[in-house]
Amino acid sequence: MTPFLMPSLGADMEDGTLVEQLIAPGERVTRGDIIAAVETQKGTIEIEAFEDGFLDAWLVPLGAKVPVGTPLAMIRSSEKASDTPDPQPQPDMPQPVDPAPPPLPPEVPQPVDPETLPPRPEDPQPSPTPAPDFPDELRQRVTPAARRRAAQTGFDLKALGTKRTITLDDLAPPQTETALPPLSAMRRAIADAMSRSKREIPHYYLSDSIDLTATEAFIAKHNAGLAPEQRLLAAVLYLRAMARAVQKFPEFNGTYEQGQFTPSRHAHIGMAINLRGGGLVAPALQDADQGSLDDLMARLRDLVERVRRGRFRARELSGPTITLTSLGDRGVRGITGVIFPPQVAIVGIGSPCWTAVVRDGQVRACRSAAITLAADHRVSDGHRGAGFMRAVINQLQKPEAL
Repeated sequence: MTPFLMPSLGADMEDGTLVEQLIAPGERVTRGDIIAAVETQKGTIEIEAFEDGFLDAWLVPLGAKVPVGTPLAMIRSSEKASDTPDPQPQPDMPQPVDPAPPPLPPEVPQPVDPETLPPRPEDPQPSPTPAPDFPDELRQRVTPAARRRAAQTGFDLKALGTKRTITLDDLAPPQTETALPPLSAMRRAIADAMSRSKREIPHYYLSDSIDLTATEAFIAKHNAGLAPEQRLLAAVLYLRAMARAVQKFPEFNGTYEQGQFTPSRHAHIGMAINLRGGGLVAPALQDADQGSLDDLMARLRDLVERVRRGRFRARELSGPTITLTSLGDRGVRGITGVIFPPQVAIVGIGSPCWTAVVRDGQVRACRSAAITLAADHRVSDGHRGAGFMRAVINQLQKPEAL
């Protein structure tokens, strides 16, 4: 019997709410099957089974919010039912009840003899109160302009007291600060993760420029005649170039936890995706070095659509080994990212633009974009970082080989 635990879906996750149970007790589960959904700050996460077997029982009811690591269900490896019998329902037994006290008899009003009542005093008659005679130093002093403004707007001058002369400035409406909306749960999670990153990870930064002339020509040729939903985006080539580069520079592809770096054998590249309702997530495209570019584009499109509907899979959030943040056509020259813990590197690529370059002694126009690397100095240094960036750039100069 193996417990199925509430997974950790990122460094910023502490708990989650079980919102769907997709497998009934006794049903078979296969590794990779989605058996539950959990609501977190980032949306609804689909949780997958990590072994074959049969779901024995759910341990957490729907709607329960539990910490990471809490057993959600039990999975047994054989079809044999659990040896632990289910608790038998006990018959309802009558419970002793304390006898209620008898009700008190209603009170009956007693007749009152008017002659026994004390004489009623005559009501005092109000006497007129003379108007106070304020001395001159307590009289309110108001400038003519302020008095006219108060009459026009209905402002109560008495509220300003008599300690000084009232002017127009005193009647100006108070300058109130614009109230900012409270932080959403997702924004708080992002703030916590990024604050931890900047506090604990010794970042270093490198930047360069990518000549995208060959990349954009390849994309234009490939997309000619294709429907919009079948076309490639430049981001797919960026992902593939990074996936190839980390094979030569494995110190940028992995996680740093408990004082130790663990390189990954797979290129699970997180793709930063902005959400329509606000916020940012960076789920992973698993094995971004495998398959064709069209296949990778289809997986990227599916990922973006599900993320914006608020549906993720657990391994997409917990599995990234390095992250790409690309601004596409946002019109910003470059971006320097903050590392997502426990990863050790993030690559940022700005919007392509026209630039002048010198080739063979001649000035030419080309399409280029700024590329930046933020990396963890505990694992790598600038020398290796420069080599990694050059490997990404060189891959993009030969897009047909990607």
